[in-house]
Amino acid sequence: MAKYLVQASYVGDGIKGLLKEGGTARRAAAEKLVESAGGKMEAFYYAFGADDAIILCDLPDNVAASALSLTVNASGAVTSKVTVLITPEDVDAAVKKSVAYRAPGK
Repeated sequence: MAKYLVQASYVGDGIKGLLKEGGTARRAAAEKLVESAGGKMEAFYYAFGADDAIILCDLPDNVAASALSLTVNASGAVTSKVTVLITPEDVDAAVKKSVAYRAPGK
């Protein structure tokens, strides 16, 4: 499974729903969502600033992550951004790979 960072912000009725249901109920809903996509939620935090909620989760693949993101964003109550996270070992493997590249204008 791959690791993902989900950054979410409540909008409109989503904020009203959070005020009505509370934080733990929304965390439970997020966990159910992640599990329904075949994943596991590692952490859920609320935050100040641009993002209202931060979620770390494991998902089977990018298709599952896309399905999760599309479903949440289509609700109109939350906007979310999903970032694929890679391990330091993945970076080690990446720097050892040789690829052909020409910089623009070169």
